[in-house]
Amino acid sequence: MNIRENLLAFMQELAYKPMDIKELSKIFDIKKKERPEFEELLNQMEKDGQIVKNRTEHYGIPERMGLVVGKFQGHHKGYGFVIAEVERPDIFIPSSNVNGAMNGDKVIAKILKEENAGKKCEGEIIRILERANKTIIGVYEDSKNFGFVVPEDQRISHDIFIPKADRNGAKTGQIVIVKIITWPESRRNPEGKITEILGNKGDKGIDILTIIKKYSLPEEFPTKVSSFAQNISEEIPKKEYERRRDLRNLKIVTIDGEDAKDLDDAISIEKLQNGNYYLGVHIADVSNYVKEKNPLDREALKRGTSVYLIDRVIPMLPKELSNGICSLNPKVDRLTLSCFMEIDKTGKVINHDICESIIKTSERMTYTDVTKILRDKDPEMMERYSYLLEDFKTMEELCEILYKKRINRGAIDFDFQECKIILNDVGKPVEIRPYERATANRIIEEFMLVCNETIAEHMFWANVPFVYRIHEEPDEEKLLHFSEFAHNLGYTLRVGQEVHPKALQEIIEKVKGKKEETVVSTLLLRSMMKARYSPQCVGHFGLAARYYCHFTSPIRRYPDLIIHRIIKEYINGGIDEKRANRLTSEVEVAAKQSSEAEIVAQDAEREVDDLKKAEYMSERVGEELTGIISSVTNFGMFVELPNTIEGLVHISNLHDDYYIYDERHLCLIGERTKNIYRLGDEVKVKVAKVDMMLHEIYFDLVPENGSDEEENNEAVNNEENNIKSTEDESLKEYDVPVEEFERKLR
Repeated sequence: MNIRENLLAFMQELAYKPMDIKELSKIFDIKKKERPEFEELLNQMEKDGQIVKNRTEHYGIPERMGLVVGKFQGHHKGYGFVIAEVERPDIFIPSSNVNGAMNGDKVIAKILKEENAGKKCEGEIIRILERANKTIIGVYEDSKNFGFVVPEDQRISHDIFIPKADRNGAKTGQIVIVKIITWPESRRNPEGKITEILGNKGDKGIDILTIIKKYSLPEEFPTKVSSFAQNISEEIPKKEYERRRDLRNLKIVTIDGEDAKDLDDAISIEKLQNGNYYLGVHIADVSNYVKEKNPLDREALKRGTSVYLIDRVIPMLPKELSNGICSLNPKVDRLTLSCFMEIDKTGKVINHDICESIIKTSERMTYTDVTKILRDKDPEMMERYSYLLEDFKTMEELCEILYKKRINRGAIDFDFQECKIILNDVGKPVEIRPYERATANRIIEEFMLVCNETIAEHMFWANVPFVYRIHEEPDEEKLLHFSEFAHNLGYTLRVGQEVHPKALQEIIEKVKGKKEETVVSTLLLRSMMKARYSPQCVGHFGLAARYYCHFTSPIRRYPDLIIHRIIKEYINGGIDEKRANRLTSEVEVAAKQSSEAEIVAQDAEREVDDLKKAEYMSERVGEELTGIISSVTNFGMFVELPNTIEGLVHISNLHDDYYIYDERHLCLIGERTKNIYRLGDEVKVKVAKVDMMLHEIYFDLVPENGSDEEENNEAVNNEENNIKSTEDESLKEYDVPVEEFERKLR
């Protein structure tokens, strides 16, 4: 145990009372000449948020001093939450107690009021450990003596003051990037300097570019990385042909979306004489080109993942690799890492083999074409790919077997509708529709899942450092809340010390096709932990899998790339202790970095989707549509349309009565009419307004029958009498849950 760990262990003891540096030096026998180094360590631990120094310069750990270290999540109205690094309820920070913190900052918060009788835990930010926003993107507004930038990120409530000398030629209405020079204080806005002008609001592509800049996504590769990629030979060396297993005689196909250019997985299949299936999953051998610590590797680790933003991709690797030499394009030789699995009629993998290989894919198939063949029996497609028909039928057979096995063991199969957003030439959304999860999609899904499990189990028993994809058991408190909600809908879930995923899957199966399906699935998903990468193999709860990893997408995910290297080292002579020690730290870094990069990518992708959905609906204000109530909160209800777009009907816009939120049954009940709005109810709505700054859509309910005018007026008067009392509470009772709701969805 090193001195840092010893210090933490010492301060965590119940008998510990905060000590100053002299007392700690004496306890830990720090010599006079070692004192500056010891002081530097304490300063670093304080900066990391592991310990805190109070006003009397005594040190202790935050939790023992009524303090919490976490990330500040701001709200455009000034208040926010501290999301703790340890497992505990979020801390609500009123705007008066934010003390200059900005969204994303790592902070220390002092608890002022613990959670009590339904009221939120409340606190004050006392220290900012690390600033998250070195630069901010926003809209410049000019005035006579100075200017200011209004941040695009609505979670940053401060405008940034810009001295005249630092506006860099920016004009009112332009989208700019501003570097923070002076941080905000409790009563003073931050001050900045404009470093880049992106363009005018409304220019083609400026909206998505703004989000790219907001999340600091890298648009271009550094010159060194691009040059390195351009110098990679397209020709496969003779020695690779000699040492790899030659699979070019096999019928191998890729099956992807029409727009995909980075084809990193291909499949082959054979029905054996004993009735078993021989499945081959062939993955692009990216690690052959992206060697450890070369410029491509360093950049790939930094990016962590490719980011897909509707009409563009921010790739993890340069196009020379992602769309070129690594992409399993049809009828060309490509280097791969193959996993062959013999699978019996129950879906059990009874044998497997992992090898370095060389392939030549027969066809570049699309999900649409394969679905046309298998589901629609399209004559033209069947004739065109006649030599592959039996293979596709065998794939479909095996897919059903694997799916059945997975569901029987308790894997939770969330069938959420994803959407396809179609843009025109100038970047405007012209169509939004649900994305079909058809037969071909499911084939690839099942084959990649079984391959990932097989690889993870193989490498677990090899006992070498590895990056696993893990999904921990759900939070017990959230699961209890879900159990109560499910019980109120007539579904029983027993929550004990341990919950098997099968119990949750059974509920998902029972609600399939019913009006509450989306609601139950969404609430269950919110009660679960987030999947992440880890050097420890703790299993994947949602898949009910003891062993799981990501092996199948090394072009677009860094964990897949690093484990390809490890697998190849292991199958080519093993990994000695010295190498294992080095890999241990490398997989820890890769797991942490990749998990963080994945969250940023998901947030950026979701924000671009929300932006385009809002833009699409902004041209449909006044239209009447039918949807289902997808969520009910104490500030209103969300209604989801068949095209997956969701909008809010705020409680203040329910004019026929004064509505009370029933948290237990997740419904709104009219005080006078006893009218009830429940999850899953079908309702007719009118698009009321769209907030393009916040990417939020608002609906009004359309009454089913024309209501009596006098009764309506009475309800409105009743509401007006009540609304004053609720307006003051709205910040606490409405907006705060909105932020929580948004965060939980993320």
